[in-house]
Amino acid sequence: MMPQDFATPLLESVIQRLATVGIELQVTKKRVKNINFRLKPYALTVSVPMSISAAQMAQAIEKRVAWSLDNHPQVLAQYKRRQEYGQLAATNSSTTPAPVMLWSKAQSFTLNNDEKIAYYRQQLSDVTPALFDKWQPIVGAYAHDVRIKKMHTRWGSCNTGARRIWLSVYLPAYPIECTEYVIVHELCHLHHANHSRAFWQTVATAMPDYQQWHDRLAGKSGQLD
Repeated sequence: MMPQDFATPLLESVIQRLATVGIELQVTKKRVKNINFRLKPYALTVSVPMSISAAQMAQAIEKRVAWSLDNHPQVLAQYKRRQEYGQLAATNSSTTPAPVMLWSKAQSFTLNNDEKIAYYRQQLSDVTPALFDKWQPIVGAYAHDVRIKKMHTRWGSCNTGARRIWLSVYLPAYPIECTEYVIVHELCHLHHANHSRAFWQTVATAMPDYQQWHDRLAGKSGQLD
């Protein structure tokens, strides 16, 4: 979608470069002061001032091509994760028996929402003692209390004063490494209460491959405190 008066050789080149990875350039004239960019799955949307020239617009967009190409895979991954979580949330809110995912593997039975919560709670309770025994010495921090609850906006949280860690009951739907990452993340808060650079360095030291499990959970409603 492109205003006809914006066609320039430079812009045609930009369109072709973006198209190589399936990104469509969508430009709209609006009553705005600045050029605004938004990268979405398979689209780079650009809002431009009514008075901008074709050359100015083409040059501004050309500067964003490399950024778009670099970040599009992450945008796509987050979009797919949101879709996946939406499907899981729809299943979790239903009273109709539905397939169960355990540690990211489909099980051969179905459960309704209440049964699934109870099942996940038991599965998580079974593995957490061993996982904390594994990761606490590595992180160099020890929780006084570990609890599980149904959290819709958090995968985990940490009360640093009480040294109490909460885990989301929904974690068993994902690879067990995701649960390990949440445990490491919350244990590291016993060293650093915020998400400072020092905090993330502590996480990376304890769990060098944490990023892939962080990304696996990112964009799925739940976050980490």
